[in-house]
Amino acid sequence: MNFFKLFLLFVFLTMLNSCNSSEEKSSSQKISPKTVTSRAISKEFKDYWYAGTAEITSYSLMQERYGEIREGTAVNIFVTEDFLPDVQVKANNSSEKNISVLKLNQMKNFNTGVYPYSIMTSTFSPISEKEHPLKIASSIQEWCGQVYMQLNNRKDFEIESHSYFQGEADQELALQKTYLENELWNLIRINPEELPTGDVVIIPSFDFIRLKHKEIKEYKAFASLKQGDSISIYTLNYPDLQRQLMLFFHSTFPYEIEKWEEVNAAGQNDTIQLKTTATKLKRIKSDYWTKNRNEHLGLRDSLELN
Repeated sequence: MNFFKLFLLFVFLTMLNSCNSSEEKSSSQKISPKTVTSRAISKEFKDYWYAGTAEITSYSLMQERYGEIREGTAVNIFVTEDFLPDVQVKANNSSEKNISVLKLNQMKNFNTGVYPYSIMTSTFSPISEKEHPLKIASSIQEWCGQVYMQLNNRKDFEIESHSYFQGEADQELALQKTYLENELWNLIRINPEELPTGDVVIIPSFDFIRLKHKEIKEYKAFASLKQGDSISIYTLNYPDLQRQLMLFFHSTFPYEIEKWEEVNAAGQNDTIQLKTTATKLKRIKSDYWTKNRNEHLGLRDSLELN
């Protein structure tokens, strides 16, 4: 009898040890370190983007809103800067812990009748690593109110959204990491060969989500890249959203973006789908942050923004 009890105890301890080993193995797999793929940064890239200036491009904007086309302007400001990866803001001081990012500040301004719209989206993409943007922030202001949406790239995509519309007021959510429409602009400038093609799962641009009151999530899309001798065209189609985005850019470095087109599903009161277009006006390289005195107002003429 004693021998039988000892045998049962031995079997129990063996099974317990086996379960613990399995749990420890599973746990170690969950916390395995993230694989980071580095980018090779060419001298050509460094000479262009680390010259102490930003690339500023103005566009003539024809923006669809409320079933009509509105005339306005758009500006893309591309610039490199040091970024603090933990708090995810611009670094004031040089440090080995800083990450070099390519930042795109995209501005859109147009009027809807008597009242104006102002849209700004900032996207911060790491340069030396093949990683999704570390941060995206987008805001829309108009006379009815304002909305704001921000993504921080940490363990997941941590997203906050604030709006004056009912049902959208204050949201916090975490999404699994996937492609973001906002990062495509920076990928073109860093290395267009990294653009996703074929069937993709992607989070639409933040200003589209808020202007069209869409759920904040990833959507299925199909992407294609048509490379020409002079101009290449990147096209993104969302079947469920009835949305198409086309980006036209130079086929050779530094891959300047010359134009974009956007078509979205017609609204309830619309009879046809209208196309938003933005066509390049002027492009300059400038350390614009030092040009903030009244004497520098004339520089806006060089961008045809007056």
